[in-house]
Amino acid sequence: MEFKQKSTKLLFLVFAILFLVIYFIAFPFLRLKSYNLLNKITLGNKIASDDIVLVVIDDKSLYEIDRWPWKREYYLEIFDYLENYTNARLMGYDGLITAPDTAHVKSDKKFFSGIKKFNKLTAGVAFSYNAFGDEINSKKYNELLKTKSDIKIIDKRTKIPSFSPFKSFTTLQEEYFKNIQSLGFVNMPEDSDGYIRKSAQLISYDGEFFPSLGLSMFSKYSNINEYILTDKYLYGFSRDYTLKIPIKNEFGLTSNYLCYYKTQDGIYSHKKYSASDVILSYRAIKQGKKPILDPSLFDNKIVFIGAYAQAQALSDTARTPVSEVFSGLDLQAVNFNNLITNTFYKTTNPTVNFLICLFIFILIFVIASRFSIVCALLSSLCIMLLFLILSFGFYYNRIAIDVILPELFVLVSLICAYSYKYLIEDNKKVKIEHAMGKYLSYDVMQNVVQNIDNVSLGGKRADITVLFADIRNFTSISESMDANSTTEILNEYFSALVPIIEEYDGVLNKYMGDAVLAIFGEPKKNDKHALMAVKCAEKMLKKVKYLREKWLDEGKPKIEIGIGISTGEAFIGNIGSQERLEYTVIGDTVNTASRIENFNKVYKTNFLISESTYERVRDNVDAITIKNVTIRGKANKINLYEVIRVVE
Repeated sequence: MEFKQKSTKLLFLVFAILFLVIYFIAFPFLRLKSYNLLNKITLGNKIASDDIVLVVIDDKSLYEIDRWPWKREYYLEIFDYLENYTNARLMGYDGLITAPDTAHVKSDKKFFSGIKKFNKLTAGVAFSYNAFGDEINSKKYNELLKTKSDIKIIDKRTKIPSFSPFKSFTTLQEEYFKNIQSLGFVNMPEDSDGYIRKSAQLISYDGEFFPSLGLSMFSKYSNINEYILTDKYLYGFSRDYTLKIPIKNEFGLTSNYLCYYKTQDGIYSHKKYSASDVILSYRAIKQGKKPILDPSLFDNKIVFIGAYAQAQALSDTARTPVSEVFSGLDLQAVNFNNLITNTFYKTTNPTVNFLICLFIFILIFVIASRFSIVCALLSSLCIMLLFLILSFGFYYNRIAIDVILPELFVLVSLICAYSYKYLIEDNKKVKIEHAMGKYLSYDVMQNVVQNIDNVSLGGKRADITVLFADIRNFTSISESMDANSTTEILNEYFSALVPIIEEYDGVLNKYMGDAVLAIFGEPKKNDKHALMAVKCAEKMLKKVKYLREKWLDEGKPKIEIGIGISTGEAFIGNIGSQERLEYTVIGDTVNTASRIENFNKVYKTNFLISESTYERVRDNVDAITIKNVTIRGKANKINLYEVIRVVE
């Protein structure tokens, strides 16, 4: 008992360590994959807003307008068309102007001076973990940056990060930097596996907060210029909008999970126009001609402008939950789309995820340990399905919970539970079966083990065949041998006959000194139990003939056996007391078989069967009829049959 308790405690310790190791190794990876899975499966129900469109410098633009790099005055044509010839509401430029175009100096000057007239335009800037170079006046740049956003952040966080890792931002061309009216950062934080699942809304830099391109544009869109930042949310309020973004404050970023939208090609989720069509439409209008794109297409639209072309390394793509080649420009549009629809995802914290996994692990372990394998597997399948449904239910309510790891722990728990049962419970069961097998037939023992909780007195009446085999004159034979020799002969005799009984679906009921009582038809079901018993008897006689010759060669006495078989109804089951049971068979059929065996001595035969048995096997045996035999206990005389041989 003490050994078992120690073994059980050791196993539980191993299972606990296994749980913790798997959880802490798999959780960071599978949590991210869960978010990918939920996004992909539910993506078909999420359609991007028609109010947001993209103007893309694509392969068509490079072919129809100019090769890359473009003269920057081409951008002025796009901006001018959208601001002055359409009713576009806002423009967002996902581009960084960091170096002069020495091949087109005049074009640069025209662009730098013309950029200041676009009130609807917000351009991009990117923050860096590296410091400014020595040639840059960082103080001047930092002060200038502060003038490019009029958003105010009220910081009400109680858990304020100790530092921001950002030390600089892109060194935009100075004239461009001065003239552009509004800036927003275009940094998109990557997770450890290289996927972009979140968008940063604020970056902490130089003691202040700076907005993303999407948030800067949203402030113009909604007239929200003041935001409240707490430990868990970023709030914004206006007459028409109430913004509540569930956020994480870490590494100088205030970020939130993105809600992606369905894509047609894996690249864009929002409607896209080629920049060449915009420029050519602009030029056509200036010339009094019909434009390729009707200006009304952009009425009240929010337009994001950027580049994506396979040619000349302009494939600005990102790995996202919905696509491996998602447009970097469309990422900015997705963020803005989330803001205007107030659609954001919360994620459960690690403690909740841990408790969910632990609960499922323990629940499955208990079920698998206490119930049958079929019940355990069905229960596990139901729990997995239920958890999957709940996960999608939460996800549709914008709560992203880890769906893969808890499902994994269902399998881990099943493995642990059945390891436990095998090492502890099954070990005990094997010992019991082994011990019982020495006293009971295998089939009876199996029945007891499988119904260990329901063993009780009682039984049933059943149609069976009983075989009774006895060694002739064994009492007198044993008196001529010592005890060891007698035991040796009996053990070899029984060891030879029992396998034959089992071979023909018989069940050894008991040894009766030198006699054997076997049952056919119960508890091992067989409709041809009479024939099985007869075949068994024939083979037993052949085996005894072989043993007799062997024993004679060894100088042992000559052994003869007689077999009697009877078929009919008998009681079969457990008899005795509550404290001591015996699985046996009782009834006239048993008595008849025993008494028929005794007639072998009278008629100098070895193999007799009753009339009831003969009626069932008459087509399968050659037999001699012994008529009108009086059986003690029976009122009427019956016929007996000596089986000469069994015919297949």
